[in-house]
Amino acid sequence: MKNILFFLKPKAEIAYIYDYHTMRQALEIMEHHKYSCVPILNRYGKYVGSITEGDLLWDIKKRGLSSIRDAENISIMKVARRFDYQSVSAESRMEDMIGRAMEQNFVPVVDDQENFIGIITRRDIISYCYSQMMMQGGDLL
Repeated sequence: MKNILFFLKPKAEIAYIYDYHTMRQALEIMEHHKYSCVPILNRYGKYVGSITEGDLLWDIKKRGLSSIRDAENISIMKVARRFDYQSVSAESRMEDMIGRAMEQNFVPVVDDQENFIGIITRRDIISYCYSQMMMQGGDLL
């Protein structure tokens, strides 16, 4: 059993947005980094949720926005989110991540003060599970 910090992609290496950003800023950050979902943090570094391209698309459609400029004055927190990725404590074990990986592209990780410290990707979770299965002589089918 491995501690998840071994697999952590630290906050400094990933894209995220703040809860005071606008819809346009979120779109630009996601486009620049080519991410389909990013964590949302408050100004104190606490994890508050996640936003997906789909959330933004459906909100743009609902509002009838026709220009990116129209998104400059819309707070990202006014965008309806279908599903917030659930975070885990830095004390969690990799084995606890499997269920989350089935529902989320990544798992946000917070420290004991609830500060966002990074993510564990679905790819890393699957890779870990695969290596454990191979070490035990398991077959894929």
